[in-house]
Amino acid sequence: MWRQYITVTAVEEAVRILGEKGERARIVAGATDLILELERGVRRGVDTLIDITRVPELDRIRLDEAGTLHLGPLVTHNNAAASPLLRSRAFPLARAAWEVGAPQIRNRATIAGNLITASPANDTITPLMALDASVTLLSARGARSLPLREFYTGVRKTVMQADEILVDISFPALKETQHGTFIKMALRRAQAISIVNAAVILDIRADTVHSAAITLGAVAPTILHALEAEKWLAGKDLSEEAIAEAARLAMQASRPIDDIRASAAYRRELVRVSVLRALQRLRDGTERNDMPEQPIVLGQIAPGLGIQNSEFPMMPIETSVNGRKMTFATGHEKTLLRLLREDGLLTGTKEGCAEGECGACTVFLDGQAVMACLVPAPRAHGAEIVTVEGLAADGQLHPVQEAFIRHGAVQCGYCTPGFIMSGAKLLEERPHPTQNEIQQAFSGNLCRCTGYYKIIEAVESAGRS
Repeated sequence: MWRQYITVTAVEEAVRILGEKGERARIVAGATDLILELERGVRRGVDTLIDITRVPELDRIRLDEAGTLHLGPLVTHNNAAASPLLRSRAFPLARAAWEVGAPQIRNRATIAGNLITASPANDTITPLMALDASVTLLSARGARSLPLREFYTGVRKTVMQADEILVDISFPALKETQHGTFIKMALRRAQAISIVNAAVILDIRADTVHSAAITLGAVAPTILHALEAEKWLAGKDLSEEAIAEAARLAMQASRPIDDIRASAAYRRELVRVSVLRALQRLRDGTERNDMPEQPIVLGQIAPGLGIQNSEFPMMPIETSVNGRKMTFATGHEKTLLRLLREDGLLTGTKEGCAEGECGACTVFLDGQAVMACLVPAPRAHGAEIVTVEGLAADGQLHPVQEAFIRHGAVQCGYCTPGFIMSGAKLLEERPHPTQNEIQQAFSGNLCRCTGYYKIIEAVESAGRS
């Protein structure tokens, strides 16, 4: 899929290489979108990937003295969803980040990558537009900042140049009088693209709406503001009549299309329902009720990786798999899944969908559960990897493995390694998980035999032992 893979430890190095290679190079952070785009031929002519995941400090979330929040380009969706700062001062973004994919995807996928992919159905763009966010782009020619609303020119199109890297996302933190939320409508509870999404932020003073921001996703080529609905709410209290009219006006602002996931008419109705629910929840103070205070993230990245600049295939991939040092002279152009199976002969990690949907390829990468099919193989260089073969210790099965056998949670068996890996990582994070926490952990794992009851029962049992 690519010929050259370069890992850098400084932004300046990434900028220099981008300047030299231009359209032939792409930045790698999470790569959850990029790998699929390369496989499907969406990104043609790209032969070099520049990995910035080992650059220090790029995953910071900070609040400056002016009250502006800043997100670095390596802030992942799990970072955002679990951040106390974002949950208190930018809840719509934290909520949207939690709605993306599943824990394994959120451990790799970045907010910056979501913005750059530029799909109008991408979840985090909508709240960031409502928050009046800006982005900073850096190239050898210098840095430039622009409002997010000026960043997009169409479906999957931005003003970003081939030699630029997104280095900062910034927006004003919500004030005490401001409250907001995010609503996503999709065909299933997890691992689903939005049919419609909406972000609503209200500035309420003395029980009256002082100002409103209502943004809508997946209903136009780019994220749009429901301007008439925003104007309508200003100066009004949140009566049922005012809410209903604002929802109707938001529906009229949408410009959806018919596609495989929904008709235009259905999307328009979903816009009305989404805005209606968001406004009602904000009025009633219930916008946080169905979001966990501590979302399941399935691992925290190990600190102090100590990686130097590296380039493949000029050097071998040297890594640790299940506690054993391994060197791969080939496989730099593959995904981690294929490297482990084809070059490492570790076939316990399964290929189900090869696009991050089923979780059968779940492994631990530097302490985090990830979908191996969406990780470039060279990311394994200098990393600690655990596969299902490495869970047993001293001839003793992992408690989750034992519980799967005891409770008959193994059916056809194809999905089992992925479920066991997610379950084992969950018990590290929550030794005695609730059923809801188990369901969160398994939201990225699919069982084609539909046998979730026994699987959940097994993990509950392992948590009690």
